[in-house]
Amino acid sequence: MRAGELPKEVGDKKAFDVAARHFRAARVRLPTFRELADPSLIPVEVAAEIARHDPAEPATANLFRIHWFNGQDGIGTVATPGFVVLGPELTGVASPIAVALGDRFPMIGAHKVLAAYACLVSRLVTGWFDPERDRAIWPSTGNYCRGGVAIGRVLGCRSVAVLPEGMSAERFEWLQRWINLPEDIIRTPGSESNVKEIYDACDKLATDPTNVILNQFSEFANYLVHFRCTGTAMERVFQCLADDDPELTLAAFVAGTGSGGTLAAGDYLKAAHNSRIVAVEPTECPTMLYNGYGSHNIQGIGDKHIPLIQNVMNTDAVAGVSDESCDRLNVLFNTDVGRTHLVDQGGIDPAVVGELRHLGLSGIANVLAAIKTARYFDLTDKDLIVTVATDGSGLYESERDKTIARDFLGNFDSIAAAETFARYLIGVDGDHYLETGHRDRRRIFNLGYFTWVEQRGVDPEVFDRRAAQRFWKGVQEVLPVWDEMIDDFNARTGV
Repeated sequence: MRAGELPKEVGDKKAFDVAARHFRAARVRLPTFRELADPSLIPVEVAAEIARHDPAEPATANLFRIHWFNGQDGIGTVATPGFVVLGPELTGVASPIAVALGDRFPMIGAHKVLAAYACLVSRLVTGWFDPERDRAIWPSTGNYCRGGVAIGRVLGCRSVAVLPEGMSAERFEWLQRWINLPEDIIRTPGSESNVKEIYDACDKLATDPTNVILNQFSEFANYLVHFRCTGTAMERVFQCLADDDPELTLAAFVAGTGSGGTLAAGDYLKAAHNSRIVAVEPTECPTMLYNGYGSHNIQGIGDKHIPLIQNVMNTDAVAGVSDESCDRLNVLFNTDVGRTHLVDQGGIDPAVVGELRHLGLSGIANVLAAIKTARYFDLTDKDLIVTVATDGSGLYESERDKTIARDFLGNFDSIAAAETFARYLIGVDGDHYLETGHRDRRRIFNLGYFTWVEQRGVDPEVFDRRAAQRFWKGVQEVLPVWDEMIDDFNARTGV
């Protein structure tokens, strides 16, 4: 299947039949996207089976936990996704910032498992992946390949993680626990920004036709699952807060670019609530802002190219955030000294301070971009900004230690805490922020040509179609077709 294709019928009947037989024998039932968008639709008997399993274990029942509505520690379901509201005493802006917590997702503690599920399952039910022959190749900067490995293990599909060697130690420790064959972890040169090196490694793997490259940057299943599932989850967060304040409006959805998938939730919210879409990238690698390049440490965003599945022409603003600020706030939020300062000197509710542990580096970046957005658009206390914490701080303990040693000479004390809070949070300015007009959007859109047409061989006509919003509306219409195909697949397996 070529980049940009959206199959609506079974392509390889033999592979489809093998997959159905494989899952019938393994007693695996696949959740539909509508069930992941609204877990109340999950059958009672399935919900009972879910409750018997730890969210962290590789159990097939945990497929039905791949949604935003998990309770605390990933157990049980809740009516509204877990979130924390950050107020002016922490952010310095009047606009409330609601952050949805991605570390409640099962198995990997990050929302990328949602994209991984969508990318593999959409291929299984359309006959584009044979689980007894093919290997799933997961190019990633960390969480997506972990999600792919988790999904692959649960479904009995061999997986290969391809990621830069400079990613956090915690990512590799997790992979080593979940992957049996060391050769199925491929380390490529560089860090977060070095996606081309990942592509180069995948090109070599693709010479073997049994290696199926599930490229999150070009798989529209990634876009679709976030449009439907993350979009409705963020809407529910807004509705929950609007129940208490009917005058509240949804002003903006803010998310790091990454693979472009999460930003699809912005398309959903913009259509439903006329909210803005703000894309976030590191100032150390300002691709959208300045046609720039470079390396950075905001693990989860900014990859020195424009993803094929990013709906650039629907983006209202681009916010640049420094990895220095994210690294230092990671220390402030997750040390006793930092938390004490926030409570005693900042006057911040201890309960809110306790929730900051749920923000990984990209989540912190999203919050900083939300603050910039509130300032740029002069938002008030009636203008809600919603964003996501892709993962939690537990994945960055080693990065925190590095920052303390490098930036604080091994001693993060009360003075350092006060300076960090004042400079990197309350002192967030409006630099590196672009409200995108049509020409700005077209410039950013055009940058994708060099990756996808010149390097990856995408048909120029296919590439250009993405500039029109009718193209994305057509993409969105595929999801109910896939749900019907999942229903049919489950009927064939009899599970």
